[in-house]
Amino acid sequence: MMIRTLSALECTKLLAANRTGHLACAKDGQPYVVCFNYAYADNHLYAFSLLGKKIDWMRANPLVCVQIEEHTEGRGWRSVIVDGRYEELTDRIGHKVQRDHAWAVLSKHAQWWEPGALKPVTPPTSDSLPHVFFRILVEKVSGREASE
Repeated sequence: MMIRTLSALECTKLLAANRTGHLACAKDGQPYVVCFNYAYADNHLYAFSLLGKKIDWMRANPLVCVQIEEHTEGRGWRSVIVDGRYEELTDRIGHKVQRDHAWAVLSKHAQWWEPGALKPVTPPTSDSLPHVFFRILVEKVSGREASE
């Protein structure tokens, strides 16, 4: 196997081409990893979720890590690691534009709301909805590729 480092541009292309990754967060010294769906735009990974453990933990500690992977020919693979910061997109002043942008970015993809359990019907207009829209600011990105 030959392993090489991906350029920043190659990492960005991989983030944009994929929709599912592994999101890692930590609270009180305990790590937690979960699959999540996202859409990449303007140096952010946009996503939404129902309330639960990952949202609670990211609220407590906004530093997160995301891993995206692709399998290639034979035993080959590509993987990108994002070190980033969780930013919740509430319906309050200062976030409305970003929340609407998250909706627009996510809804470009077919069935973007799966596996979120409840499909939002219209762009969110209230924090009383069960959905939490958020984004991960990409602060650092790195990647590798293995080929036979």
